[in-house]
Amino acid sequence: MIHDAQMDYYGNRLATCSSDRTVKIFNIRDGAQTLVAHLHGHDGPVWQVAWAHAMYGSVLASCAYDRKVIIWQEGKHEWEKIHEYKGHDSSVNSVSWGPSEFGLLLVCGSSDGGISVLQRAADGRWEAQKINNAHTIGCNAVSWGPAVSIGSLFGQSPQYIKQFVSGGCDNLVKVWREEDGQWKEEVKLESHSDWVRDVAWAPFIGLPICTIASCSQDGRVFIWRSTGSSWTPKLLHKFNDVVWHVSWSITGNILAVSGGDNRVTLWKESVDGQWACVSDVNKGDDSGLRSSI
Repeated sequence: MIHDAQMDYYGNRLATCSSDRTVKIFNIRDGAQTLVAHLHGHDGPVWQVAWAHAMYGSVLASCAYDRKVIIWQEGKHEWEKIHEYKGHDSSVNSVSWGPSEFGLLLVCGSSDGGISVLQRAADGRWEAQKINNAHTIGCNAVSWGPAVSIGSLFGQSPQYIKQFVSGGCDNLVKVWREEDGQWKEEVKLESHSDWVRDVAWAPFIGLPICTIASCSQDGRVFIWRSTGSSWTPKLLHKFNDVVWHVSWSITGNILAVSGGDNRVTLWKESVDGQWACVSDVNKGDDSGLRSSI
C-alpha cells in the first residue's frame, strides 16, 4: 500500500512511500516516469514524505511506524541519510517542512501525543524541541503556516513569526506559535466530533487573513479563518465517509479533498464566501471527471 506521494518544488520529481518500508523517487519528465532512487532505512510502514524547499538542494523527510524520522539528501552519485531522529515513543504520522525563510525546519507529529520541531543549526547539526502531550491519544497531522509578518497582516510593527497547525485523535485542531524560543499553544479549535485526520495551512496570498483546512473521521471538512484575535469555522461539506487528506493549491484558492469514498474533489470559494465543488474525480472512472474551474 502506498501511503503518500509528493511532488518536489519544480514538479520534476515524485517521492512515494509505502508499507514495504521504503521510499521511492521518480523522475517525471516528458510523460515518462523513471525510478531513480529506492531508499531503505525504515523498519515499518512509511506514512508520509515531504520535500524541503529547492534552495536547500534535494532534501526529503520521511516518517514511519518505526517511530523514526529520516532526512535524506541527494549527493553527487546517490541519496544518503543525513539525519535520523528517534525522539518519539510511537509511530510518527506526519512531517512538514517550514517556510524557506527559516532554514531547514521540520515539524513531526506522533501517535505518542507529542510534536517535535527539528532544525539544522549553522554548524550542520540537527537540534530538536519536543512538545509533549500536544494531543491526547496522538497527533495525526501537522502543517506549517506561511512566513508572513504579523505587522503586514494586522497593522502592527513588522515581526515575522513561526507557527504551525496540528490535528489529533482528541478531535482538536491546534495552532502553535514560537515565543522566546519556546513553542506554545496559541489556540484550540473545536468543531470536529471524531479524530482529525489532516490539516493544511493555506499559502499567504497577500490578504490580511489566515486560512486553515481540516478534515476528520467524522466526514466533515472545515475552513478556519482568522483576521487577528480569533478563528471562525465554516463547514465546507459533510461527506459520507472518513476524509483522509486536504491540500491547497499553490495559489491558496482551491482545496483538494480525498476520502474513504474513493473520490477526489476540488473546492473553490465564490465571491460571496460560499464554497462549491468545481471538479470531481471518481476512482478508476474517467467519466467521473467534471470540471467548472
